[in-house]
Amino acid sequence: MPALAKSELSEQIGAFAERAAAGTGIEIVEAALRGAGKARLLRVYIDKPGGVTHGDCELISEKLGKLLDDENVIPGGSYTLEVSSPGVERNLSKPRDFERAVGQKLRLILREPLDGITRIEGKLAGFADAMLEIETKPGQLVRLPLERIQKANLKFEW
Repeated sequence: MPALAKSELSEQIGAFAERAAAGTGIEIVEAALRGAGKARLLRVYIDKPGGVTHGDCELISEKLGKLLDDENVIPGGSYTLEVSSPGVERNLSKPRDFERAVGQKLRLILREPLDGITRIEGKLAGFADAMLEIETKPGQLVRLPLERIQKANLKFEW
């Protein structure tokens, strides 16, 4: 499938996922179609305040599956739909992800080194105007623009 068509399909799937979640209090974090032919997997990650339940996954799976099938959105019709929570060490990519993560521990990989360092861990002390404030040690803040972040994850600690 050409890249443009694949991008358009991804956008269309995302829009249908948003429709499926409308009015449920559930947020679509990510929707990605992978693979080809009968091995295609549509993986949808959802979230909501207080956490995701098995029932939430079932609800979105049923609603989204019906919408996609009724509208014949995915060419060829053969795919597996998987709906789940992004997990405790979820990826952060959108500004709203960082807004929600203030006060939590993060693991960051930078696009380019900062004082020779490309990996930073610490508590997200603040996020505003696309600028992160990471407390790497008590009282020590590092300010980074969102655009410098290559990858960000919540860091779960036991």
